Amino acid sequence: MAKGKLIVFSAPSGSGKTTIVRYLLSEEALDLEFSISATSRQARGKEEHGKDYYFLSLEDFKTKADGDAFLEWEEVYTNNFYGTLKSELERIWSIGKHVVFDIDVIGGLNIKKQFPEETLAIFVQPPSIKEMEKRLRIRQTDSEDKIIERVAKAEEEIGYAKNFDVILINDELELAKKEAFNLVNNFIQN
Repeated sequence: MAKGKLIVFSAPSGSGKTTIVRYLLSEEALDLEFSISATSRQARGKEEHGKDYYFLSLEDFKTKADGDAFLEWEEVYTNNFYGTLKSELERIWSIGKHVVFDIDVIGGLNIKKQFPEETLAIFVQPPSIKEMEKRLRIRQTDSEDKIIERVAKAEEEIGYAKNFDVILINDELELAKKEAFNLVNNFIQN
């Protein structure tokens, strides 16, 4: 099985990474396929099992983790686990595509550590914590407690930005999408 490149996007919630990743996936020239993460949290909004995430019970998630089914996994919030199933890489590489990840900071760095030459790790940073909080409120998918938790976590996550290959500041979305395209395209071509 031919192995493609790995493109990791990590960021605090509300930074715009998912919007940027969706844009890149729509660009056929990049030949990307989305790595669907597994999570123990409940679906939000219109999220679908097998499309947005693999929604697993907490027990199923822990069983898979104990069985070494994950490339990486992390307890991102209390009893909310996220991870990348090894079977996702196999699925995507078997169709000859490059893998794009939309994952938490620690997970992204763990992938970079395991595949240092094949991975481009991009940290998407909001222009400010205040702007990020505003985006979370506009999104209207989280309770007030969750927003407060995400803002506190964001401050910690931004501390890891220096460990990524690139810090992409998402101040103006169209410019950030264009910059992300150029970064990914150049990485894939080399």
